[in-house]
Amino acid sequence: MSEISISPSARVRTLFLSGRWIVALAVLALFLTVAGSCALDKDSALAGRQKIPIIFDTDICDDIDDTWALALLLQSPELDIKLITTEVGNTPSKAKTVAKFLETVGRTDIPIGIGVKQHDGHHRQDAWAKDYDLSSYPGTVYRDGVQALIDTVMKSRKPIKVVAVGPLPNIAAALEREPRIAGKAEFVGMHGSVRRGYDGNPPPSAEYNVKAFAKEAQKVFTAPWNMTITPLDTCGIVQIKGGKYQEVLKRNSPVTRALIENYRAWYRQGILDEHKDLSEAELNKRIEEKLNSSSTTLFDTVAVYLAMSTELAKMEKLGIRVTDDGYTRIDESAKVISCATEWKNLEAFEDLLVDRLTK
Repeated sequence: MSEISISPSARVRTLFLSGRWIVALAVLALFLTVAGSCALDKDSALAGRQKIPIIFDTDICDDIDDTWALALLLQSPELDIKLITTEVGNTPSKAKTVAKFLETVGRTDIPIGIGVKQHDGHHRQDAWAKDYDLSSYPGTVYRDGVQALIDTVMKSRKPIKVVAVGPLPNIAAALEREPRIAGKAEFVGMHGSVRRGYDGNPPPSAEYNVKAFAKEAQKVFTAPWNMTITPLDTCGIVQIKGGKYQEVLKRNSPVTRALIENYRAWYRQGILDEHKDLSEAELNKRIEEKLNSSSTTLFDTVAVYLAMSTELAKMEKLGIRVTDDGYTRIDESAKVISCATEWKNLEAFEDLLVDRLTK
């Protein structure tokens, strides 16, 4: 075989080109390594020490938006749920719904606290959990949810966020028993109406979560902790429709199945409460029409979002005074509260909500 000779200049060019390829490959490898490291760092931050400890205080079963908020909470890796307390009405019955939901989605690591009970009556999602035995919940159930809330706050090594999406007898009772929780916690709530009322229309409304227990709301709104709220101005215009809603409806994961099953039970009972003589065929027709079209107004999901980020909302620092008749008035002499008064990008929030629920 004859030997192929290569000139010195060709050898130089070959070495030069080889060197460039080596440099290019090295740069690519470094980029991939850094990118992978950043992704891992991000995942580690979400899964580890950077998680935000949360107590979720909910009047679930009265309106279905609490269940959507619970689903979002469970699907948000930024949040570390330390306790869920049930609020208002027949709180032991409501705890059954929370417990069944958590067991259905495999999150029985989360403790449940039964809040201050007002009555033994029924709620609109009771049918979904009617056969569930609360004593069978594999996790912890605290009969005194107020004390469980206090203990969780006081024992936390990090400041904890109390995310409240209902009226406030539990939180007011906790502050009454142990005022020091206000120094170790931050309050995030779905409460009030600053410039706009229900359906995004002026004037402001006496919003239910405040009006229902106005004295308790006054105690919470004057406690010495940092407060962030989504009033009706922002939370009152959130609704998932069209293709976005269909993504959630068709996802069929444990979370979305439990969510839609509760939506069905809640909506069915609401129709029956108003139309007791409705035929079964007409009842089912109305249920399917609603469940196949859109969510209701998802007030409480915004409070869960604000526990993670305020990026998509316009936040204002406003003195807010709770009146005896349940209004949240702007008052320069009142405690300053961070209020989400407008959306910077409502569509982006809807996208985030759908993405979280369907992942």
